[in-house]
Formats: sequence, structure tokens, C-alpha cells
Amino acid sequence: MDAERDALQSTAYPEVQTFCQKHGLAFEVVDLRWGIRNTEATDHMTPDLCLEELDRCQKTSIGPAFVALVGDQYGPCPVPALIEEKEWEALKSQLTARPRDLELVARHFRRDDNAVPPAYILQVLGAREARGPEEASLTSVLRLGAQEAWRLGLLTQEQWHRYHRSVLEWEIDQGVLSSADGDRGATVFLRQIQDLNRHILEDCALKMVDRLPDGCLDADAQNLLSSLKGRIADARPGVLKSHHVPWSRDLVNPKNKAHARYLKELSEQFVARANHQILEHLRELEAARQELTWLYQEIRHHLWQSAEATRNFCGRQELLAQFGQWLRLNDSNPHTPLVVYGPPGIGKTALMCKMAEQVPGLLGHKTVTILRLLGTSQRSSDDRSLLKTICFQVCLAYGLPLPPAQVLDVHNRVVQFFHALLHTVSCRNFESLVLLLDSMDDLDSVHPTQRIPWLPLKCPPRVHLILSACSGERGILDTLRQTLKDPEAYWEVKPLSGNQGQEMIQVLLVAARRTLSPVQRDLLWASLPECGHPGRLRLAFEEARKWASFTVPAPLVTTAEEATHQVCVRLEQTHGQLLVARVLGYLVSSRHGLSEAELKDVLSLDDEVLQAVYQDWTPPSKELLRFPPLLWVRLRRDLGNCLTRRPVDGATLLAISHRQLAKVIRERYLSGPERAKRHSVLADFFSGAWSQGTKKLITLPLVGKPLNLDRKVAPQPLWFSDTVANLRKLKELPYHLLHSGRLEELKQEVLGNMSWISCRGMSGGIECLLDDFDMCAPHVDSPEVSLIREALQLCRPAVELRGMDKSILYTELLARLHFFATSHPALVGQLCQQAQSWFRVCPHPVLVPLIGFLQPPGGPLRATLTGCHKGITAMAWGPEEKLLVVGTQDGIVAVWDMEEQQVVHVLTGHTGEVRYVNVFAEGTLALSASKDHTLRLWDLLTGQEKFTIWDGGSKTATEPQIWSVHVDETKKVVYSAHSSKISAWRLETAELVFRILGDAADPWMCAGVVASQARLLTVSEGGVVSLWCSATGKLEGKKALSSVQGETPTCAVSVQKPGKMIIGFSDGSVSLVFSEGDRLLEKLPDAVGFLVVSEDESLLAAGFGRSVRIFLADSQGFHRFMATDLEHDDAVETAVFGPENNLIVTGSRDALIQVWNLSEQGTLMDILEGVGAPVTLLARGGVLVASASQQSSSFKVWDLASAQKPRVSTPFLDRTGLTAVSHNGSFVYFPRIGDKNKVTIWDLAEGEEQDALDTSNEVRCLEVAEQAKLLFTGLVSGIVLVFPLNSRQDVICIPPPEARKAINCMSLSKNEDRLAIAYDNIVLVLDISPGDPCPVIGGPTYTFYTQLPETICSVAVLSDYRVVYGMTNGDVFLYECANSKVFPLEAHRSRVTCVEVGHTEQLAVSGSEESLLCLWDLQACKWKFEMSYTSSYCRGVQCACFSKDDKYVYAGLKDRSVIVWSALDGTLLAVQFVHAVVNRIIPTANGFLAPTRHGYVIRERFQCPSSRSSQQDPLKNFKKAVWMVKSRQREELAAAMGAPQDGSESTQENESKSNKRSQVCLLV
Repeated sequence: MDAERDALQSTAYPEVQTFCQKHGLAFEVVDLRWGIRNTEATDHMTPDLCLEELDRCQKTSIGPAFVALVGDQYGPCPVPALIEEKEWEALKSQLTARPRDLELVARHFRRDDNAVPPAYILQVLGAREARGPEEASLTSVLRLGAQEAWRLGLLTQEQWHRYHRSVLEWEIDQGVLSSADGDRGATVFLRQIQDLNRHILEDCALKMVDRLPDGCLDADAQNLLSSLKGRIADARPGVLKSHHVPWSRDLVNPKNKAHARYLKELSEQFVARANHQILEHLRELEAARQELTWLYQEIRHHLWQSAEATRNFCGRQELLAQFGQWLRLNDSNPHTPLVVYGPPGIGKTALMCKMAEQVPGLLGHKTVTILRLLGTSQRSSDDRSLLKTICFQVCLAYGLPLPPAQVLDVHNRVVQFFHALLHTVSCRNFESLVLLLDSMDDLDSVHPTQRIPWLPLKCPPRVHLILSACSGERGILDTLRQTLKDPEAYWEVKPLSGNQGQEMIQVLLVAARRTLSPVQRDLLWASLPECGHPGRLRLAFEEARKWASFTVPAPLVTTAEEATHQVCVRLEQTHGQLLVARVLGYLVSSRHGLSEAELKDVLSLDDEVLQAVYQDWTPPSKELLRFPPLLWVRLRRDLGNCLTRRPVDGATLLAISHRQLAKVIRERYLSGPERAKRHSVLADFFSGAWSQGTKKLITLPLVGKPLNLDRKVAPQPLWFSDTVANLRKLKELPYHLLHSGRLEELKQEVLGNMSWISCRGMSGGIECLLDDFDMCAPHVDSPEVSLIREALQLCRPAVELRGMDKSILYTELLARLHFFATSHPALVGQLCQQAQSWFRVCPHPVLVPLIGFLQPPGGPLRATLTGCHKGITAMAWGPEEKLLVVGTQDGIVAVWDMEEQQVVHVLTGHTGEVRYVNVFAEGTLALSASKDHTLRLWDLLTGQEKFTIWDGGSKTATEPQIWSVHVDETKKVVYSAHSSKISAWRLETAELVFRILGDAADPWMCAGVVASQARLLTVSEGGVVSLWCSATGKLEGKKALSSVQGETPTCAVSVQKPGKMIIGFSDGSVSLVFSEGDRLLEKLPDAVGFLVVSEDESLLAAGFGRSVRIFLADSQGFHRFMATDLEHDDAVETAVFGPENNLIVTGSRDALIQVWNLSEQGTLMDILEGVGAPVTLLARGGVLVASASQQSSSFKVWDLASAQKPRVSTPFLDRTGLTAVSHNGSFVYFPRIGDKNKVTIWDLAEGEEQDALDTSNEVRCLEVAEQAKLLFTGLVSGIVLVFPLNSRQDVICIPPPEARKAINCMSLSKNEDRLAIAYDNIVLVLDISPGDPCPVIGGPTYTFYTQLPETICSVAVLSDYRVVYGMTNGDVFLYECANSKVFPLEAHRSRVTCVEVGHTEQLAVSGSEESLLCLWDLQACKWKFEMSYTSSYCRGVQCACFSKDDKYVYAGLKDRSVIVWSALDGTLLAVQFVHAVVNRIIPTANGFLAPTRHGYVIRERFQCPSSRSSQQDPLKNFKKAVWMVKSRQREELAAAMGAPQDGSESTQENESKSNKRSQVCLLV
């Protein structure tokens, strides 16, 4: 059947393989007769191997498991390799009368008394011994003897079959006739050659049928074949596919048209049948799938592995008893985890599994046991997946809510959830939790130099954590010792005793149904004197089980390493050194292991292996060349327990099971250049270089000339289908390119390839993508790779907030890297081109970045980190900016490693909001204070709590909370202050030093420690200053403030060097208080919100209202440093000085962070966007500043050094939002920071201020007439100044209708022929007409009053003198100036933030603070569509505009996103997160321009395919986003059809049914 095999190999298998890959399945063909000589195929071991492989296929395949090609050969009946003693005696009794036959059988079989029961073993013929006649005679003799024995009832029918069945019938019986699945996974293709009987005696025909040794037709075999075909037809007619082939002397020849047609039909039928079987099974699996199937599979996997590991468990009774005592002793108390350690192979895994098995009976009450054998499955191979599965299993076991999606999306949140979950379980107080994690060394993410951030270093009561780790080489055990200091937490697993070692081997022999002769047993014990190392004993057993009783074995080596080398030598002797070296070398070189199909493909690409295989015979095909599967199956069988199987990415991967063996393999086969060669072949395979019909040259020994042959290896696209990624390629290819030294290919095909980046990100998440870059970074010295990596890091918050989507990732990278496309064309430029190419063919509506507009790499933003569940309330840096300690509203204290940007410790214990954290003792200790009235001291090296101080008199809600804490490292004392008491505690012992009680009638408002004078200083609400001794707590003096009267203290800061304290008051006073008295420093115009001093205490900053005033230290205290204050547009919440006092960073309520240069009299250097919530915390460490908010779980880290360096694109500094743009986005206009009487003209191309316009009054609004080249500036005085843009001609002045009335807003008509100026309740409409040298502005043509108490907040004007305006209360009106008529439109529910008119002036859109957008039909004066959009944390519309053709509405929202909405049918088309609030949107020919608060101008093209896919949901990745659309037309239609007229609920329900795109999309 060679022609059929070639046809299937060439056409059918690739098609089925592609089909499987699209469904996330692996396709493997096991054809043990392909590519080998007939002598190999008929070897007595081959039938057993075939049946073993068939059994494996039936157990693992979810589609076709068995395919038979049946022609006109029955095949030879193999001689049994082993005959048991009883069966042998039955045969012998029938052969006694024929001595020659008995002698023939006896010569080929030898008795093995080591088998249990004893058996007779077929002796393998030597390589040079002839097989033919004598082997045929042996077969005949055994068949005859078996026939007689069966007739006499001495053999069963099953035993009789062993001598009368061919391999073909054995396989068909097991694969079809006896299969429990019936015909579902089996197919038999039957080839019937027409007129064969007429030519049966011709030589060519005899090649197709069974022949006797003398060359004659074997009639018996033909009869058996006919009988077999009849059995198949009767029992399984559904599996039989018959093909009738015309007779030809050249047998089956593809060049024969009839035969070619037959081969084509066979291939097509194979493909159809296989695909059908696969689909049927997939449907059944889908129907039976449970919600958490993946979790149950994971649990079953580890339970099965555990059962296997403990099957032959011996010894360790003392350790197991000790473990039971440890559990009972620690069940009611907090305790450290337990670490079980020992050298590789000592038996740690078996011990851990035995512990898990015995746990339920050790504690005397219900126990939940969770066991993970790390590295044996995909979800136990890295800490991210591991923690998720454990959290899910614990939640299910205890009936707790499962982890929500927003937790699972961010690893640091999972870590915190895990720690909180352990404490929740502990507090339930009934079922204990025992968590066993074996082989910590096998976690991918664990590195010897890193901490283990998720590891709880103190287990709460009723929670037990047991780990195992290897000793010897530096690894995870050393990492554990650095954090878990308690020596009692480490239990060493020592070797077994000599007797236990002998017992172990005896147990293994019994389980394998083997024994040893006394001589062999003595030799074995002599080779292993007192050996108790289970790994070495296992190797000895594997060697000894192969000894027959007649074998004279050589002495065994004594050490495990020597025994491992001996295993390799034995394999090399049997299978050849080259094949063993390559197979084991590829397995060890792989990143996670190789599937059998992958390994056979890789061997088929290794020319040296193929040349060795085909040195004595030629391959069966002239078109393709493959590695013969039989050779691998034989080697795999002999490898036995040396291999382990791991379920990974939907495939079962093979890996080396023992570390010692892997080490020996590296030494023997991967030294020198061999390692890079193995990685290179693997890289070729996973890159798909030789797939898809690409041929590879090879010269075979018997051919002598180069052959260009197809290796038929699996294709390796990035995506198998739209939803199935090639996970194996994504994980393996970068690793092999890196280690093979192919760095340029690594950069071009992986790190700088947009398709790769998007596929890796979408399938594995942003963290896996960054892991790949981090893996390559030490070996790839490339600035472009660093830029891409940093850009991906900056993408992280958008991906975590919005979900990983291709358009999000492409937008983020393109908008950040476009700045570098020209300067770095090799990788970054190529990446940008690839992104633009994808956007051009994107099938759904999308916004396409045309320039860079998001913060580029190299800017001040170092990272945006998310790991908390609640808002952040306290922060403190450790030394050298390596650690950042963060306290949160839910009582969690998280310790971040800022180099790795990972949480290293989650410190739990507080039950209330953390108000204070401090890092001291050179970064080794941290103190936290909470609303729960406790102070806790933490060891930052171990993450363990040293002690807790209860600082409340009674545990009541009325007890005052801690609001001031001071740590005196010199005296090792911590002071905590409340409104009614001050306490001092010793840092080393938590002993109370003293407590001072205050006066409840006049509570303290602030307190400070003046260490230089050893004093405590308090100021009460009534202005009484008290001095106390900081060592004893004794009162040293008390007096009333003289500098301030009738004001309440609001904040204070201590100045240690002069021994003074500065206090801020409710009416703006700033007073200096010292032991001799007090002095007024300054009177501020508003209440003092905060006071901050620099590190050297030379500068003081006072925050009040929207300003910060800076003071310089002098001999008298402080004096004002700058003439002007640092002005903000919203209330200032916090500030921090830079490292050299040349900078100050301020945070305000409008979520902005501003950097001021104090060396240049407070010049604003940079405006940074916070986390979308008021900036309430700033903490500096060196040149790094962390910013956070009590309303956000994220925080940002900024590099002040980068803020002072030149940037690739300098952003403009505008925080007012009053931004105008001209010259198609080339120039930006905005009020100057610190002087709103001037308008800055910013040149975007140059990144600098080009000029400034003096307006003499504060600017309230700006508008640009692009065609007329005019800038309109509306002032607080009510005047409008009009500046020509292209010249410095005279400025036009438009006076106000009433004196000193501020302008609220302005608007130009779309033709720029009308100007509307809106005051509180007055609107002016002016004409703009062409003129020379500049346009003429006449009027006002119309003036009208609103006659309403509310004020106008937005306005739009039409060319026909109609005006649309919105009010502060949400009302919207249309006013016809020509007729003096007003038409009230339906109101919004809150302030109208924008009103815009379409370019045809038929439509208008209005937006409001409650996120409602209304589309108005201006002819009918009715709303056409209402759109309501609410995102996760911020609501409101900032600005909107129509596209040039009025088909779309672009809107900028206050949640820092831009949306596109269809004006034709109300469909939400696109949503894009842009990281900053958009100030205004200006339409262009194919998209829009939009200046943002980041200081960049967005320029994007909106691309909308003519036929939109109904499947595309723009909100599919947006968490907690709701979008609703109401259509007036549909409501009126529903009413006309009889729906209730006055029922808004039924109206909306009817509308949502009629338009699926308008339904509510809610993602939580």
C-alpha cells in the first residue's frame, strides 16, 4: 500500500492537520510501517509496539484513532515474543512426538525464571542471521502445536489467536471489532483490484498477495483475509470504505489515470471522514462542558500524578508522623510555611503526595487539601496560572465567591486576592486548609535572585502551606532561606536506610512481576552498599528488571550520575549514538518539552539523523522524506520512566523527568556548538521555514546526489484560525532563536514584528509579552527593542482597563512609537508600517492614528501599576528607590519591587484604612498605622510582622483614630498622636514608654516631634501650645498662640534643625511655633491645605485653594521665596520637592500633576496626567515620584530626571482646556500658564512656543476661523479680540453689550460667516464677510436675551442666523434670530457641556455632564437619537463634532476616551481610550484633530467599512461600560403599532428588540 500511503502523506494529512489546528487540536500520524525495511516491520517486537500505539491513540484521540488500509495481503503471523510457562507446557506436550520441531522451538526460546510466573523468551536473531526459512518453519511449528493444544482444550481461543493471527488482524480486532466506541473513531479503506484472480499467478500479482517461502500463493492467508473482510462488513459496516481499482501490471501507479483518480478519491474520503469524526466529538465535548472544566481537569491531573507517585511508597514513617504532629501543633496558631528539601531524586515528590494522602485523617476535623506537582501541567508551571487555579479551588471548596474578572486580569491583584483568601479561610474557623506545592524549582517565573512575592511568609491559623525544593545547586531554596528565616521551618529529606532501600527495590520488582536470582540479588546489593537514594535505587531497578534468569549482568555503578551515564550508554548501544543524542538533546533544549508529533517533525528536519537512518536502505517515497516513526517508538519504550508527559496548550508534551538525567544529557550531547545547533533546528521547525511544501536539500548515502524533498512538517502560522493562536510557536520560537544566536532574526520576526506582538499579547496577555522581551533583553543590545519594550509597558494600563484587543494594542503602539518611525526605521519604523497595513484592511470601524499622540517611551512616566483593590491612602519609598510601600483603604500594605515592578510582599493584618507608612532601618523595616487603632511593624526582608501595637483605649468606634505618627530611629521610639492622647512605644519591644492624655474640651489638632530639642509640641483647637519632654512625656510648658487668634489649625510640619514647627490655619495664617513663642510667617488668602518642607529644610511649600506659595528659610524662620504663587486650575491637594530643591511637584483635584522649576522662578516645566482621579498622594524617592489617589487602585511612577531632558516631541503645556488649533493642526493656541492675559502660539513641528498674543484680560474661550485665518479670543471683560493668524496687523476689538460681563463661550458657523458670542443670558450674532487685507466683522446683526435665571454654557450658530444653546441646568434651545422665535428642545438632566451643528446645518448634537448625547433634527426641532454612555469610573461628555459628511459624531468623554457614533442609525461604532481628556474635536476630511490635556494633538482617520460586521462590539473589552440608544422613529413606530403610549419601559424594551445594536452592553 505504498502508493496509498504516499497519497495520504502528500495531500490528506496536511488538510486534516490544518483542520485540526483551526480547532486548537494537534494532529499526529502514527504509521509504524512507513520508512522502514520489511525486516524491521516483521520484527517480533513490532506487533506489540503497534498494538501499544493503537491503544495510546484510542485513549487520547478525540477524532480518528485508527485507519486501516486493507488490500490483498493478510500479512505474516508473528512469533510471540514471550510464552508463559503454562502455555509453553501445553505446546511442548503436542510437539514431543516431533523431536525436530521441539528442538527448533527450544533453540529459539529460553526460560526466564525472573518473570512471575516464569516465561519463555524469544531470542532475537543476530544482525547477520538469516530470518527467512527457519523463522517461517518456527511459525508453522508453533501454529500446528497451538492448533492441537486448542483442540484438546489446553489453550484458550485467545491464546490460540496468538499463533494464527497476523498483525493486520490483531490491529483491526483491537481498533475496530473490539473497540468500545464502535465505528466512531475507526475507518477501514478496502482496496479491491478487479480481475486480480485472473492474473493471480503472474509475478506482478504475487507481489500484491501473501506468498509462501517458495514463492507460491499462500491460500491459507488469503482465506483468513477473506474471513477478516467478512467480519468487518458484518460487525462494523459503517467503517468500511471500499474502492475498486482496475487491474494493471504496474500495480497502483499514480501516473495511471484510473489509479490517480482512486488515490484522489481515497484522500478526499479520508479528509471528509476524519473531519466529520473530529467535529462530532467536539460537539459532544461542548455539550458536556462544564463552566469550570479546566479546573476539574487540573485537579484530576494532580490526583492521578499523586497516585502514581505513591504507588510503591516505602519508608519515611518518621517524617510522616512528624508532619502529623506539626499540623496539629500549628493548626490554632499563626506559623511559618514548612519547606521540605533534599537533593534531586531523594523522594520529595513521593513524600509530598503521601502527606496529601494522609492529611484528611491527621487533624480530626474536616480538611481541604490542595496538591500541586509544579511543572507537570501548564497551569502549574508559572506562578500566575498556579495562583489562579488555587484561588478558584479554595473558593469552590469553601463556598466563597470566585475571583472576579478585574482581579484575574492583573497578576498583582491575584496575589492580593490569594493572601486575603487565606485570611478569610482562617476566619471561618471550621475547615482547615492544607496547601502542598511540590518542586518549587519547576515554576517558570521563579529565578534564584528574585523574591517569591505571592508566598505568604506567615500562615494564619487553620491554614498550612508545605513546599518542597531541591538542595545542592543554587536555586529556589536559597531564595526561600533569605525570606523564611526560621530554621525550624526546614525539614531535610534524607536517604532511606539500607534495609528500606532493599525493600523499595523488592516492592518495585513485585509490582513489575519480576524477581531476581540469588546471584543477581547479591550482585545488586553489592553494587549498592547501604544505598538509600530513591533516585539511584530507581535506576538500579530499571536496569535489574531487564535481567533474565540466564543473564550474567555486569556490576552496577555506585553513584546516581554514573548510573545515568550508563542509561545513556545502553540506549546508544540499542538505538545508535546519533539518534539517542538528538532525541534527548531536542527534548532538553526545548523550552517546555515537545509533543511526539513535534519531535518526529524535528527529527525529519535533522539531515544527519536522516542520513544515519537511510544509510542501508532508501526511503519509500521520491517526493517526501520523513523520519520513520517506528524508530522513535522503540526508543520511547526503552526510555520508560525517563520521560514525563505534561498537558500544555492543548497538547501533551514530553520532557525529561529527572534533573540528573537532564544534566547528563547536557554534558554528553549539548556541549560546545551542539547546543546552538539543536536550538537552530528547533527554531527552523517552529518558524515554519520548511513547511507548506518548502523542500529541503539532502544527500543520502545510497543515492549519492542531492535530493530536494518535502519533509512534510507541520505548518506554523501565528494564527490557526481567527480565534486559535499557535501557542507552541509563540512560546518556543523566541527561546530557540535567542539560544541559537540568530538575534537578527529574533528582532525582525519576533520582537519587532507587529503580527507576532499582537498574537502573543492577545493569546497570553501583556505580562507574557513583556516576559519575552525581558528574556531577550540581556542578550539583545538594541535601542529599538528597548523602545518597543517600554512602549508595551506604557500600554499596560490601557490593556488592563480595556482588555487585550488587537485594535487597542495596534493603536497604543502606533500612537507611542510613531515619534521614532523616521529616526529608527529598522524595527520601529517597520513596526509602524505593519500596524498601518493592518488598519487599512481592518474589517470593522476603527480609529487609525496618523501621528504620535500618546506619551512616547523615554518620557517621564516610568510605569503605571495596578495591584490594589481599593484606593491608595499612604506611600513611602525605601532607600535607593528599590522598594515602595503602599497602604490602601482596605487595610492592605503592599511592598513593591520597583526594579521588577512586582509586588514582593502583601502585608495583611490591618482591618481599617492605612493612614501612614514609613520605611526606615536602611529599608529593612516599615511601620504602618491604620484607622483600626493599630500600628504594625514589618520586616521588609521577610514580609513578616514583627509586632502589633494596639493604640486605642477600647475597641470602640468612638475611639479617636491615629492621625500623626513619628519614628525616632536614634532613640528607637515611635510616637502616635490622636486628638486626645499621645503615646510613645519602644520600636524593639513594643513596650509603652508613656502616654499623655489630652483635654476632650480642647482637643489637639496637630502634634510634632522636635528631636533636636527632645520635645513634643501640640497645638489645640483653641490655640493652646503645649511642650512635653519626648523622653518622659512630662509637660514642660503651655501657652496660647499670640500670632493667630480665632483660627483653627489645619496642618503642621516639623522643622528639626531649628527645633520649630510650622502650622497652617483655617483662615490662611501660617505661623512659626517654637519653645519661646510663636510668630506669624504669612497670611494666605485661603485656608492652608498642606505644608511641606524640603529634605534639607531650606524650602517650605504651603498649599491653599488653587495655589502653592514657596518660602525660603532664613535666620528668623522662613520668608517668601517668589513673588508669584504656583497657580492651578483646581484645588491643590499635595506637593513634594525635587531631590536638589530645584523642582517642586504638585498634585491637584483635577487629576493633574505639575512640575515647576524653582530655579527659574516657578516656571511650569511639565503637566502630567494622573490616574483619572484627584491626586491626593505624592511620594518622592530620589528622582522618582509616585503619584496616587484615594479614588483609584492604580498609581504612577514618574522620573523627574526624564522630565528635565529633551524629548522626541515636546508637549504643549495647557491645563485650561481652552485650546484652539489652526493650520490643520500645525499650531496650538492656549492661555499662558501663570499669565492668562496672554495667548501662547505653540509650533507643534518645532515643539516650542513661537509667539504670544497680549489680550490685556484673562482669556475665557478661543475659536479659530481656519479659512479666514482669524483667532477669536473671548475675555473675562466681555471683549472679543480678533487676531489675524498670518500677520501682525491691527487687532479687531468687539465690545461687550454690557460693561464687564464675562464671555462664557463662542461659536463660528461652518462656513465661517457667522459668529455667536454668549454671555450669561445674552447672545450676540455677528457677520463675517471677506475683506482685504483681512475679513470684515460687522454687527452685531442680532442680539437676544434668554430671560432665564440659568446661564448659557455652550452655543452653536448656523449661517441662517439660527442659534442652538445649552444651559447650566440642562435645557437646550433653538432660537431663530430672523423671526425672534425660540423653540425649547428636550432637556438634559445636567449641565450641557457642548453643542455642535452639522456641516449641512440639518443636525445638531449636544452633550452633558451625565454622559448623554442627543442628536437633534433642526427642521423638526426634535431629538432623533439619544445616546447614554457610562464607563467604569468617570462620566460626562467633554466635546463633540460632526464628521465632514455628517455621517458620524465624534465625541471626547471625561473618562479619557473618544467615541464614534453613527448619525444615521444611532450605532456606536468605535471607542478608543486615549489616556487624557480631549479638550475639543475638530473634523478633518477623513477623521479629526483633537488637542489633549497631555499636551499632544490627536490626528486620526476614521475608517468604516461599507458593510459593518454585526459581530463587532466596540465595548466588548470595556469593563463596566454601558451604552444605550433611544430612537424617536422606533418609539413612534412602536406607538403606532399599539404599544403603550405612556410606558417608557415598554417603549425602550420594544426599541431594544428591534435594533440589537442599540441594546445595553454591560461588561462587569
